[in-house]
Amino acid sequence: MVDTRFHRFAGPTTLGTILTATGWSDALAGLPASDFAIAGVAELDLAGPHDLALAAHLNYVEELRATSAGLVIVAAGLRDAVPAHSQSILVEQPHQLFADILDYLYPGSTRSIIAALRDDLGAPILERDVVLGTNVVVGSGVQIGRGTIIGANTVIGSGVTIGRNCTIAPNCTIDCAHLGNGVTIHSGVRIGTEGFGWLDHGRSNRKIPQLGRVIVQDHVEIGANSTIDRGALGDTVVGEGTKIDNLVQIGHNCRIGRNCLIAAMSGLSGSTIVGDGVLMGGGTGTSGHLTIGAGSVIHGRAAVTKNWPPGSKLAGAPAQDIRDFWREIAVMRKLSKGDKRK
Repeated sequence: MVDTRFHRFAGPTTLGTILTATGWSDALAGLPASDFAIAGVAELDLAGPHDLALAAHLNYVEELRATSAGLVIVAAGLRDAVPAHSQSILVEQPHQLFADILDYLYPGSTRSIIAALRDDLGAPILERDVVLGTNVVVGSGVQIGRGTIIGANTVIGSGVTIGRNCTIAPNCTIDCAHLGNGVTIHSGVRIGTEGFGWLDHGRSNRKIPQLGRVIVQDHVEIGANSTIDRGALGDTVVGEGTKIDNLVQIGHNCRIGRNCLIAAMSGLSGSTIVGDGVLMGGGTGTSGHLTIGAGSVIHGRAAVTKNWPPGSKLAGAPAQDIRDFWREIAVMRKLSKGDKRK
């Protein structure tokens, strides 16, 4: 569900009204679902009977079959997977229609304006022993727990919640996020920035609205100048006890498990799922929409391009089992030196 503390909702509104306003009424004339009142937008697994969801790829067929969404926009080949209790819209450009509806329901002029004044969220709430440095900006409806220290020039966006005994260094920005207790954030960190999501690649490069959040669980540490993008619709999650080094990029909808270590200069593309206790060396990267199993070790500069099971040990680009990696290196060295027996 879209958190309306961060993104104002213009509904509920009927689908027919939205289609007329966004120029889709002719293409979808006579659609039985036109009278459906959209009360919210959510991912397939979280959507309720009054919500709209999207299923635009065959990878989501199981989530589609199990969804409780009242209305689903589907791509060709997925209509038969729509549950009997859900209405569907079959369209050639499902992402474009979905983005138009999101822009209508959550207008760009009202969402994710850092520390914007919100007359519906009220004044910030600070527990005792909270320390704010010089020039700290705290938005409407912010909640900050006891004993938290926030350094100079840091900006906390409207609706953000921060737990107890956190340390946030100077010159950070935190938006569209909920932080747990005992979190440490070093200088220059950006949390809740827009995810890198686009349509019509290489032509119009239309932005996909980024309406999700960042959830940072207890005792997480985030190194200087790292960035964690908010989810496109759901949450980007950093699990309890995980430590992130300097200059790390976490893309939208990534889900990082508990007690992971991610070294400097690493980058996780959107929707990467990292299990508990994963170790990632410096400069590692993922191609997104993949899973790295719990307890895996990713050696420095590895490029992960597919799913790997728990306990994997990976190296190379593209990443492979480290035993295969060293075996290939040994063979290449032998070939390069030639047969010295002659």
